[in-house]
Parts: sequence; C-alpha cells; structure tokens
Amino acid sequence: MESVPLLDLKPQYASLREEIDGAIRGVVESQAFVLGPVVERFEHAVLSYVGSAHAIGCASGTDALVLALAALGVGPGDEVLTSPFSFFASASCAYKVGARPRFADIDPGTFNLDPQSVARAIGPRTRVLLPVHLFGQCAAIGALMQIAAASRIPVVEDAAQALGATYDGGAEGRAPAHAGTIGRLGCYSFFPTKNLGAFGDGGMVVTSDDELADRIRLLRVHGGRQMYEHRFVGWNSRLDALQAAVLEVKLRHLDRWSRARAANAARYDRWFEDCGLISSGRLSVPQRDATSSHIFNQYTLRVQRRDELRAHLGALGIGHSIYYPVPLHLQECFSDLGYTAGDLPRAEQACREVISLPIYPELTREQQQRVVDAIEQFYAAR
Repeated sequence: MESVPLLDLKPQYASLREEIDGAIRGVVESQAFVLGPVVERFEHAVLSYVGSAHAIGCASGTDALVLALAALGVGPGDEVLTSPFSFFASASCAYKVGARPRFADIDPGTFNLDPQSVARAIGPRTRVLLPVHLFGQCAAIGALMQIAAASRIPVVEDAAQALGATYDGGAEGRAPAHAGTIGRLGCYSFFPTKNLGAFGDGGMVVTSDDELADRIRLLRVHGGRQMYEHRFVGWNSRLDALQAAVLEVKLRHLDRWSRARAANAARYDRWFEDCGLISSGRLSVPQRDATSSHIFNQYTLRVQRRDELRAHLGALGIGHSIYYPVPLHLQECFSDLGYTAGDLPRAEQACREVISLPIYPELTREQQQRVVDAIEQFYAAR
C-alpha cells in the first residue's frame, strides 16, 4: 500500500512556484531583509483580512504570545490562565515574562477551554485569560469574554492554529469576527504546518488598541523606536522580509485551502460513518461548534486502543500524529505549579485518546480512502 504523509507541502509550492519565486527574488534583489516595506505590506494584508486595526509581524507564534503578555505588563506574581491541552508555548509564554501559567479543564467535544472550568479557576493573581483556538476552531470566546470582563482581566487569544476561522456571536449581539480579533490581543503562527505557513518561523500580533500596538512594535526591536535608544528592555523578534514575501503570496489562497481542508474533513466524517466506526463507538470525529467555523489545521479523532492503532498506521505508512500526548499541567518543567494526575481529567483523557490524520488541502480522495481503509482494517481485525 502506498504511504500517505501526514502533511505534504510540495504540491502547494508547486502550484505557486512562479509567484513565490518571484516574490523571493524581489526581496533578494532589494537586499532589504529585516522588516521594511515587504513586511509592512504583509502586515496590512493581514489586518485587512481579519478586520483589525494593527498587525505586527514577529519572529514566531511563540514570540507573538510573549510580546502580547509583555505589552500588557504581565510579570512576576501574575498568573496566565490557559489550556492544559495545547502546544507548549501556550503556557511557556507566561514563564518568559516572569509569570506563571494556571490551567482550566477543556470541553471534551471541542478540546477547547470549558468556560465553567475557567470561571472556577480564576484566582486573585490571574492577570490574563489566554484561550487557545485549538485545531482551527474558535473556543467559546463569547462566554470566555464575559467571564474575563466580570473579573476585569484582558483576553489574549492564542489563534496560532486558527487564522481564517471565524466566531459567530450573533446570539450575544456581536457580529461574526475572525479568531484573534475578539480579545484585547490575538496571536498567530506562520510555522510551516499552519494553514498559512511560511518557509520557516514567523508570527504576528493583532490588536485594535493603538497603545498596545505601539508598545509591541518597540518590544520586537529591543524596546526602541530608533537604533541605540531604548524605552523598554525588549527582544529581537522581527519578521523577515523573505518570510513576509512568501506569506503575502499564500494569504491570497488561504480561504480556498481552508475550504479544501473542511471538504476533506466532511469526507472523513461520512466515510467513518458509512463503515460503522462511529456508531460502534470505536472512534468519534471532530465536534463542530455551531458558533464557529472550523478551518481544520488538524483533523483529530478520539479512538479506542489509540497506541495500538498508531502502531498499525505506522506499519502501513499512514501519516498521523498525537496532538498532544502529555497535558501541560503534568509536564516536568511545570512540576513546581503543584498539579497532579487527576486534577484536569478531561484534558488527561484527551491525551490518551486523540490521534490526528492527514487533512492538508492537496490530499486526494484516494489517499483519504487508504487512511480510512487502514483504520477500518485495524478495528475489523479486533
């Protein structure tokens, strides 16, 4: 059986080769590689796309989170409340500014933060609520915004996996909005595996707050408005022009790629239902929240006998991954926070049961069929 990769970026590049190569050539010929007009043009394209007042490019999605917290003045003695079921940076960003992460449990269907658990977890030192829009679907941001407002804390959205996803707040009196634009600040990642992926690392912070935007622009260049004059102790976290040039080309195709991912997800859903794996309880497909669009940065199942299934898929050359095998509150580096197994049971259970399948836009029907056949074969044999 022919192998199926978890992600194959080569077809995407092949379809845009002429545009991307031309954009890169333009930067090389200009010899202007750090920030500059190409980066500014991409920033403007993103703010126009998501409907924000400011978009500030930086070196990575991790740096975007750190810069957002620093701009808000988060520091020693403060806590950042976030999800234990996410990429490491969702929590490590707190440590980078001298604060500490605090965790609430997740909704078992969407894998995003559970608002009721968040309300219980807010403490006297909670300075920021940092929800994660996991796998490409918005968290229950309306309810989370209300909880944060009642506690008078700002919301920083970790939208690293969700650029292009939207939240429909009609029931709450809000117009639909892009992930990352609802809280005080929103953070994106352009790591190559994202729906909008660079040719390396890259990130961005968006906000409609003029003062915060100005502060982030300073913090990303060592805290100064001009060379050798420093208002803050900042970072070297600049989006380079080569990455911005690539991303500007790709942004024009983002919605088309996200629709293709959603179509692939719908096909998986239908085929898993047709072969009886859903009705038998062997697996459950991703749950869609009616208030949010889903751009499927990952297509993540809950499955029985996950580790055995993983070995079976690996033997057949079927790409897959576990996002995430260890919850953040049980990571060794966070042991000083005092969490123990059983404290956040829904996140812990998800870590034991989830597996993500190939979902990239160029995935063919034939490749998807091989994935489904392999999973059906595994459960049929048992």
